[in-house]
Amino acid sequence: MTKININALVMNLLVFVALLIALFGGANAIIVCSIDTNKLDVCHDAITGKRPPKPTTKCCALIKKADLSCLCRYKSLLPALGINPTKALALPKKCGRKTPPGCRAN
Repeated sequence: MTKININALVMNLLVFVALLIALFGGANAIIVCSIDTNKLDVCHDAITGKRPPKPTTKCCALIKKADLSCLCRYKSLLPALGINPTKALALPKKCGRKTPPGCRAN
């Protein structure tokens, strides 16, 4: 039988709900992993489509402030938000940051 960590499950659910609110019209900013969720849309184009363009200066500024190790813990939630994890996890490198060890799309 698999042991479930309830605290981790609840935290993941809260972050997921916060991201959904931010992406779909939430009025108040929520800070997740040092990112203001109201600003996530600046990276949208860089992680969508078959051949996304380079991230904008604003997107890279957001990525440079992000706690990447924290964000890695939520990579499994990205597909539920319509985000391709491979493209999202490529952003740090495109913005001049290293992706934390063990943080790769599956």
